[in-house]
Amino acid sequence: MKNLITSLALGLSLLAPAVQAERLKDLASVAGVRENQLMGYGLVVGLDGSGDQTTQTPFTVQSVASMLQQLGVTLPSGSQLQLRNVAAVMVTTSLPAFAQPGQQLDVTVSSLGNARSLRGGTLLMTPLKGADGQVYGMAQGNLVVGGVGAQAPGGGAATVVNHLSVGRISNGATVERAVPTALGEGGQIRLELKNADFATTSRVVTAINNRFGAGVAYALDGRVIRVTSPAASDQRVAFIGQLEELDVQPATLAAKVIMNARTGSVVMNQAVTLQACAISHGNLQVSVSPDTQVSQPGPLSGGQTAVTEPGAVDIQQAPGKVLQLQAGAQLADVVKALNAIGASPQDLLAILQAMKASGALRAELEII
Repeated sequence: MKNLITSLALGLSLLAPAVQAERLKDLASVAGVRENQLMGYGLVVGLDGSGDQTTQTPFTVQSVASMLQQLGVTLPSGSQLQLRNVAAVMVTTSLPAFAQPGQQLDVTVSSLGNARSLRGGTLLMTPLKGADGQVYGMAQGNLVVGGVGAQAPGGGAATVVNHLSVGRISNGATVERAVPTALGEGGQIRLELKNADFATTSRVVTAINNRFGAGVAYALDGRVIRVTSPAASDQRVAFIGQLEELDVQPATLAAKVIMNARTGSVVMNQAVTLQACAISHGNLQVSVSPDTQVSQPGPLSGGQTAVTEPGAVDIQQAPGKVLQLQAGAQLADVVKALNAIGASPQDLLAILQAMKASGALRAELEII
């Protein structure tokens, strides 16, 4: 495993150049051109006895009763519906930028109650609302669930493949309302870098002005760039298309080490460097186990048998070692030096934190 990590790091450092030119569309986005999340509450019907248990999900019964009342069906007061083929669900999707009424979207349908499976169900017409409470789409259709489940009669052994409580409907929603986009108002657009960086922002401004003329682009801060665009919509679209295809050489990223404390994963970027330092690594294990002993009284002494459990303490200490790590200017050198310690991923988290505190690790630590 360690040899594989070292080989991978060496290959990346040898094959990849330090900084590569990237398209502007990969570095920045146009302000206002974004997706909007939609959500709705609905019912899935037609399940084969795998729906919600209505005694535990009263909202499913309430939803069915309300739907039937809107359809002109009045239930007798005090009716206790026992539904097995209905499930309450949440429907989610994303409304893409510039979506127009009539456009179709894919939706994801997720069980809200305790339905065992949504396989074979049909989603009834469900309004999809945005964050402002307005309805932007309507969803309906047959679900496709990528799994299967089987259970023995009487509730015995069961087998489930994949996840049965989430399904998807391709082109299952229709856009009913468009989101207005203020693109190019006042003859200007705003570019927003995905990662704020003053050097990269300056290079983007220089690239745009070299291509379209001085004064076209103006940096507002380390992330936002104001660009003068044509007033006509067709010319503005062509102008933005040319902007996105510009090649810009981004600045070198800040040195950063990402650590996942739950999984022990450690990821370092190319800018991480290591100063000369010495590290001591060893393991200390202490185990305490009971040692049962029986004490018998002497013959004719009138004593009683006594059972004692004196604890047995065993201390095992692995031979520690002090390693001197040389200063490394490349990611491959850092990985090779850390692999030489022989530490587990969890130990590596503590070692990196100690190296950062001592100033030997020239990088920012981020724990996720």
